[in-house]
Amino acid sequence: MVVINGKGVYGGIVFGKLSFFQRKDVSVKRTRIEDKEAEKKRFEKAKKKTLEQLQALFDKALKEVGETNAQIFEIHQMMVEDDDYNESVNSIIDSQSVNAEYAVAVTADNFAEMFGSMEDEYMKARAADVRDISNRIIGNFQADSDELNTADEKTIICSDDLAPSETVQLDKSKVLAFVTTGGSANSHTAILARTMNIPAVIGVSELTEEYSGKNAIVDGYTGTVYIEPDEKTSEEMKKKQEEDIKKKELLQQLKGKENVTKSGRKINIYANIGGLGDIGAVLLNDAGGIGLFRSEFLYLEDNDYPTEELQFLTYKKVLESMAGKKVIIRTLDIGADKKIDYFNLKKEDNPALGYRAIRICLTRKEIFKTQLRALYRASVFGNLGIMFPMIISTDEVKEIKELIEEVKKELDESGIEYSDSVEIGIMIETPAAVMISDELAQMVDFFSVGTNDLTQYTLAIDRQNPELDKFYNPHHEAVLRMIKMAADNAHKYGKWIGICGELGADTELTDRFLEMGIDELSVSPPFVLPVRQKVRNSDK
Repeated sequence: MVVINGKGVYGGIVFGKLSFFQRKDVSVKRTRIEDKEAEKKRFEKAKKKTLEQLQALFDKALKEVGETNAQIFEIHQMMVEDDDYNESVNSIIDSQSVNAEYAVAVTADNFAEMFGSMEDEYMKARAADVRDISNRIIGNFQADSDELNTADEKTIICSDDLAPSETVQLDKSKVLAFVTTGGSANSHTAILARTMNIPAVIGVSELTEEYSGKNAIVDGYTGTVYIEPDEKTSEEMKKKQEEDIKKKELLQQLKGKENVTKSGRKINIYANIGGLGDIGAVLLNDAGGIGLFRSEFLYLEDNDYPTEELQFLTYKKVLESMAGKKVIIRTLDIGADKKIDYFNLKKEDNPALGYRAIRICLTRKEIFKTQLRALYRASVFGNLGIMFPMIISTDEVKEIKELIEEVKKELDESGIEYSDSVEIGIMIETPAAVMISDELAQMVDFFSVGTNDLTQYTLAIDRQNPELDKFYNPHHEAVLRMIKMAADNAHKYGKWIGICGELGADTELTDRFLEMGIDELSVSPPFVLPVRQKVRNSDK
């Protein structure tokens, strides 16, 4: 038996044969040509066919994995039509008098190398995209590139990594699991695997084609691949698989069910997400809304401040995708462990207690106002709530409200529509906010407890320091009493309170939260149904 460890990106246990994904041969020969214009026409013809195929892939993905995940094929279409890309191909044809296939291949290599050398992870991922579209164009010069070489039986698909088009084109009914030597937890393969409910393991560097056709077990939870497993391992994993299937079947029965206790108490269960790519998981897991949309991903994924228009389109997309369900977007929360170079933040001895979140927004108001304008412009497209992180005083809330009124006035003057029903809330993350929560509750529409920060500030423990793990206790009675105090004060003034930190998914505390009167729990999408199960089994 050979045991290889990687990183599990979607849970599940499967037994099957390893099948190495075979791509079409897209090797290209350099050929000297005389008629450059004819060659450019060949390029345009192949490009047109490619755009048609990408549109078909978008339509297929839209049905299978939802709009958010299908968007990659819209991005690919834009890349095919990119001016720089096309100018490069045509320039190589003109300057070198070479065939269009070769010009596309050289352009692909150059662009992929350029993207791959960038530090930004998002831009690095574009290297695979440009190779994907270029190989498709090359395939379309002579032959149909839609046929993929895949196994006839159900197998565990192995590869270096899979391009988005390859993943979507695979017959899901024949794929037991994905195992890749490369990729990341946020790669297209990982995202689509989660959406398509297929176990996936990445970073399995020791996996080579010598294992092709071998029997294997994939554990998507631990990220382990067992090749030619012994009898004992097979029995253990079979038992684990049976338990896993039973759990998932039971949870699936909860879709569409209410989050209501045996005593009749109802609670909202929402989802936390880090970007548009997570919306498919929100819908798949039947979340009632989005309780925390981390807007900082827009800032973290770029090399410059995101424009108002980019932010508006992103917020509009998430609101439309949720079709009237509540979407709570947290304003920019960087600093501490989330650094962005172009913000030029000074080095701090104690960043967790430093210049972060709302403190940055209130001292760099133009950045903040740009985000607020985008949020209010998007508010007409769904049910929007906005919440502000790291609040410690009523003065901060007053200043935020003044800026909101400025933004509304500017939108009115420009004739831009916005909703009058946007809920304004604050995160309860500091003992200061807890202690004045009676005053804060009179100024906002809701509270959302960030238990990760509340725990570290209450216990005076840096949660990033592994040396303090034995002292870090999120179940500490002081933390729970803080949450109870905030809940009581919220309800005293007729406001609702939720929990969006990690404790929201801690089913050991669900009963306690119900006793407190917590109105909403916002958790990572895979935890929605387990928390619903806990609520429905509760007597509270």
